[in-house]
Amino acid sequence: MATSEDYTVMTQEELEELKELISTQDLSSAVDTIKHFLDQQDRVELNIAVTGESGSGKSTFINAFRGLEDDDEDAAETGEVETTTEPKAYKHPKYENVKLWDLPGTGTLKYLKLVQFERYDFFIIIASDRFRECHADLAKEIKRMKKNFYFVRSKIDSSIDAERRKKHFDEKKTLDIIREDCVNGLREIGVEDPVVFLISGRDLNNYDFNSLHERMKTELPQHKRHVLMLTVLNITTEITERKKKSLEKDISRVALLSAGAAAVPVPGLSVAVDIALLVYEIQKYKTAFGLDDESLERISERSGKSIEIVKSVMKSGVRVGMDKDIILNLLCKSFVLLVKHTVQFQLIVHFKHILGYVAAAGLSYVTVSYMLKKVLNDAAEDVRNVLMISLRYCTSIHNYLW
Repeated sequence: MATSEDYTVMTQEELEELKELISTQDLSSAVDTIKHFLDQQDRVELNIAVTGESGSGKSTFINAFRGLEDDDEDAAETGEVETTTEPKAYKHPKYENVKLWDLPGTGTLKYLKLVQFERYDFFIIIASDRFRECHADLAKEIKRMKKNFYFVRSKIDSSIDAERRKKHFDEKKTLDIIREDCVNGLREIGVEDPVVFLISGRDLNNYDFNSLHERMKTELPQHKRHVLMLTVLNITTEITERKKKSLEKDISRVALLSAGAAAVPVPGLSVAVDIALLVYEIQKYKTAFGLDDESLERISERSGKSIEIVKSVMKSGVRVGMDKDIILNLLCKSFVLLVKHTVQFQLIVHFKHILGYVAAAGLSYVTVSYMLKKVLNDAAEDVRNVLMISLRYCTSIHNYLW
C-alpha cells in the first residue's frame, strides 16, 4: 500500500483491490466507492498552532489565513486584552479538516503540555514588536520536540504607515531595518540563525506571506503539504502556480482510477466513473482556486465591482459549471482530439501489466489526463485574471480570492 508520504502514488495492489471491490457493486455503489477513495486523500488533518501575547495580532492572522475579516461570522475574537484562556480551534471555511488554533499567551514546557503540543503540525509565533525571552524559550522547546516553528513579526502595515510620514521614506530600507532588528533581538536571547517573516494580517498579499507559505509547504510531509496547498489563499501568482502544480500531481492518480474502472467488464461502469471523477476533480479546482460562486461574490463585494465584471475575465468551463452532460460532451471532444493527434501506443502498453484490458484502460487513462490538464490550466488562468482585476480595483485586506 502507498504510504502517507506518497499519497499521490497508487500502487498496483491498491488498484487491484479497488477493481475487485467495484466489480461486485452496482453502478451507483461503485461510483460512490471511487469518490470516497478520492475524498479520503484530501481530508488529511492539518493543525496549525498560532501563539503570541495579547495584542500581537494572532487572531487577525488566523482570520486572514482563512479569508475572513475580523468582524465576519466565525472569525477569531480580536483585541488588545488576551481573549484566549485555552486552545481554541477555528476551522477553515471550506476545509473542515484544516484547523488554526488560537493558543493562550506563550510559555515554556508547562505551557506546551497545557496546549497539548503533540496535536499541532507546526507553530507560528507572533510578535507585534520585538520578540522576547518567552518566545525564544518556546521556540527551543518546539525544536527539541522536533516540530517546526516560524517567527512572524505582525502589523507591518502599521509600522510602514508610521515611517511613511518621515522625510526620505524608503519602504525597502524600513522593512530591512525591522527584519534586522527582530533577527538581532532573537540572537541576543539565544535563538540560533533565526528567520523572521514580516506579515500584515490586513494585507497578506504584501510583504513576506508568500515566503512564509513556501517555507511551510517545503517543510511539511507530502500528504500534509497537499492539504496546505488546497487551503491557502490565492493572493499571489506564485501561490497560484504552486497550487496548480500540486493539483497537477493528482491527475495521474485520477486517470489510473479511470483506467482501472475501464478494465472492469461491467457495462456502463467506465463512463459513469469517468463522469464522477471529473465532476469531483473540477469541483475541487473551483474550490481550491476560489472560483466558486460564494468566493466570487465576496470578491465582487470587496472590490466594488459587479459580479458580471468579475466573471467576465473568466474564460474556462469552470465559470459556467460542470454538470454530467457537459462533462460527457467534453470527454467526447477530448477523445476526438486525442485520436486526431494520434494517441501514443506506448502509453497504453505501459499499463498492460497492471490493467489487462489494454485498449479501453489505456485510452481512458490518456483521455481523462488530457481533459483534466486542460481544465486545470484554464482554471489557473482564470485565477490570475480574477486576481489582477481584484488587485487593480481594491485596496483593503481581503480583496483576493475567497
